[in-house]
Amino acid sequence: MAVIHISEADAARDFASLLARVRAGEEVMIGPEAAPVAVLKPVEGPYVRRLSESLRLAKEHGSTVTLDGEFGRDLEAVVESHPEPLKNPWD
Repeated sequence: MAVIHISEADAARDFASLLARVRAGEEVMIGPEAAPVAVLKPVEGPYVRRLSESLRLAKEHGSTVTLDGEFGRDLEAVVESHPEPLKNPWD
């Protein structure tokens, strides 16, 4: 994996191109080479939503889902009630 170093100012000026480089497999270190303040790197493996995140989202949307014997059916109802298709942000 290629690693590039870039200043904070340059990163702020053209963040979209940095993300394109990360998508291509590069790692981007932002800030001074001796002490970078941030590292952008590709996510390893597919994005998987954790159960805790699903429950948080359900609560934010007013769901009454509970973890009981019917949890799978309830979770399916939450997904079906979403106004638009759920998409993986990494696709």
